[in-house]
Amino acid sequence: METKYEITFGDKKQVNARVREFIVQTDHEETDGGDNAAPTPFELFLASIGTCVGYQILAFCRERNIPTGRLRLEEKITLNDSTRMAEKIDITILLPQNFPEKYRDAVIKAGESCIVKKHIGPQTVIQINSRQRID
Repeated sequence: METKYEITFGDKKQVNARVREFIVQTDHEETDGGDNAAPTPFELFLASIGTCVGYQILAFCRERNIPTGRLRLEEKITLNDSTRMAEKIDITILLPQNFPEKYRDAVIKAGESCIVKKHIGPQTVIQINSRQRID
């Protein structure tokens, strides 16, 4: 199987990708010579990890009729000071107060099945955990 993306260029530091019928836009901050009109490619890459984990959690909850309206994920990135490479990505599943306790470990396991997470090399630790939301 082969997937093809068309990459095009905009003003200053804007680079866009055609993905199926969608245009994914990227840019850089003004301090880096861009217009700050879209996320940077690196920010989109990191967001893809969180959204992939989120997709797996969403599917898990929907299969069990668990409401997801108050469910959230929080993603924190730790960069190496010298290489500026991501060393650790912590994803916390913020569980609503009424989330079934019996699914707490299973929802983490569901998040760990993210295909984006599986494609990242072993030098980056991606940790998924959960905690109750405090509203």
